[in-house]
Amino acid sequence: MEMNRQEVLNVLGNIIEPDLKKDIVSLNLVEDLTIENRKISLTIKMSNPAMHARKRMNEAVEFNLKRFFGDDIQIACQVKGMSAEGKQARRKILPEVKYIIAVASGKGGVGKSTVTANIAGGLKNAGFSVGIVDADIYGPSMPTMFDVVSERPHMVEVDGRNLIEPIESHGIKMLSIGFFTDQSNAVVWRGPMASKALTQLFTDANWGALDYLLIDLPPGTGDIHLSLLQTVPLDGVVIVSTPQEVALADARRGVNMFKMEGMKVPILGIVENMAWFTPAELPQNKYFIFGRDGAKNLALGMDVPFLGAIPLVQSVCEAGDAGRPVVFQQHTAIATAFDELVENMNNQLNLLKQNEG
Repeated sequence: MEMNRQEVLNVLGNIIEPDLKKDIVSLNLVEDLTIENRKISLTIKMSNPAMHARKRMNEAVEFNLKRFFGDDIQIACQVKGMSAEGKQARRKILPEVKYIIAVASGKGGVGKSTVTANIAGGLKNAGFSVGIVDADIYGPSMPTMFDVVSERPHMVEVDGRNLIEPIESHGIKMLSIGFFTDQSNAVVWRGPMASKALTQLFTDANWGALDYLLIDLPPGTGDIHLSLLQTVPLDGVVIVSTPQEVALADARRGVNMFKMEGMKVPILGIVENMAWFTPAELPQNKYFIFGRDGAKNLALGMDVPFLGAIPLVQSVCEAGDAGRPVVFQQHTAIATAFDELVENMNNQLNLLKQNEG
């Protein structure tokens, strides 16, 4: 069959970019397309720069073109990761947010929200502008951790739209379902209602320009996670676990969920929370009451980065209850541990950025 540019583009229009959920032609991801005799040369840009993602895109291009034009054609296809600017241009929501990072855990009780709050504080300490979406619909805790339980967001008009203005505490913007419900009452919502409420925290809010927007996910794997991935283009996810085996099994499932076909969110790394206990009166002692190096070994076994270990110390709990994350207690050992975690997370983001293109 004779080939021309339009016919080739028609065939390529059947290929969906997995992260952006639209075909690669309408997204203008096909570049440098040339046709010479029976040879097609082209470049495809992708949101996910990982090698396995590029390989799958290459296979999809070859399969579709050969199925339509015949097995005798030659295909020279180069698949590249999108530049950060390219991702920004294609982000339909939150276009002024540079990075959107989810913090997840396979099970509850591992300190995921505490880690999220202190990552936000560590980023703020490093000079970044930061926001938090408390997506833990059934157990929102950010209002307590930032001492804004009694605050209520108000509406502002932006470019003719009425948007929710995030609450600000310690220089960090945040929205939580906890701002819209009575703290003493349980949130009893079915999945679709919870997902819709979560979506509004992104699409109907005045976040403005931010370096980082962190998302504190509910534990487990379910409707909220799927809705989030369909709504928000995540730049990465941080997995939180404690060292004991029951938590590690759930953390493993969490990692695998974000690696699933159709999700493909980069795993920035695993954090081991409550890694050891150090009593205040014996600051040099470490008691590994939940096991030793469990999350670190899980990261090694799953070939994902290990971002750091956070000890179990009383000041972390006290600071969270007081509404001032412990990372703001400068020059303490626990604040240093969170600052190092933030630095490691940023290093992983920079590596991803370098691999794009």
